[in-house]
Amino acid sequence: MTVLILTCHQDVTTDMVVAGLHERGVPLVRLDPAGLPGDAGLSAEYVRGDFHCHLSVDGRVVSSEALRSIWVRRPGEPAAHADEPSRWLTAETGQALYGVLYSTTARWMNHPRQAEQARLKPWQLRFAHQSGFAVPPTVVTTFPRVAEQFAAQYGTVVVKSLSGPPRGDRAIALPTALVEPGTDFGGVTACPTLLQRYVPKRADIRLTSVGGRMFAARKAAAAGQVDGRYGDTGSAWEPVGVPDRIARAVREYTDLAGLAFAAFDFAEDAENVWWFLECNQGGQFGFVELETGQPIAGAVADWLARPAPGAS
Repeated sequence: MTVLILTCHQDVTTDMVVAGLHERGVPLVRLDPAGLPGDAGLSAEYVRGDFHCHLSVDGRVVSSEALRSIWVRRPGEPAAHADEPSRWLTAETGQALYGVLYSTTARWMNHPRQAEQARLKPWQLRFAHQSGFAVPPTVVTTFPRVAEQFAAQYGTVVVKSLSGPPRGDRAIALPTALVEPGTDFGGVTACPTLLQRYVPKRADIRLTSVGGRMFAARKAAAAGQVDGRYGDTGSAWEPVGVPDRIARAVREYTDLAGLAFAAFDFAEDAENVWWFLECNQGGQFGFVELETGQPIAGAVADWLARPAPGAS
């Protein structure tokens, strides 16, 4: 049984998991949907109720019946590398590839349907609260008066991106920023805007959940730091235990979201409360493993290596 990894060619984090699968003797195929058609090929037949599909990648052919798991890591846009790319070709190729893969019995990390829902920040905040996390008061609005009232009520607030940088444009950085006193909120009419009560933090927490196994790391924050993703705090990531309350909330959240993999970000305040900031269904973990030694890539490899449902 084979593991299928959907990711771009240059992905160091994937390389770590691939090494783990090789160590476990698990066959794998690595496919960038951007190379289909061209570098990769696909054929599927539906005859008399039977379904048969084969993928060809780098000269290797694998049957859909032989797939034990599919890891959706950082796949390129289907047909992006075609000789004559177009929106139509991308749509046709995506229909073919994912339509076929959805028809298999392979286990997903994570299934694209659940992953797409889990990317939505308002959904995250709603279900984070339902799961038992501490969630800072937040508003998403296009009404200036609502934004003004929220800022007046909570004093120090931050503005955050709902979607992050545009896909495919890594040159754009959208850090979380403090809202200056007396800000004119008239501009929120042009775009839905997320405002959140600022959490003075003493540390950032990154918790990676892999099939129920949890790896938490802590990095001390710099004085006055707002967004831990940008700037050097002078501190390194260190392993930290997971409080029981957080572990229960993580399990509840990932069950509700249908996620086999999730990377949670928290802000730890002076009273040791972990405030939920976001959950990235495809978050990076290589940097945490390299600094802490936590075997996250091995945990991903273990999950992917498990037999597919019904496999003998």
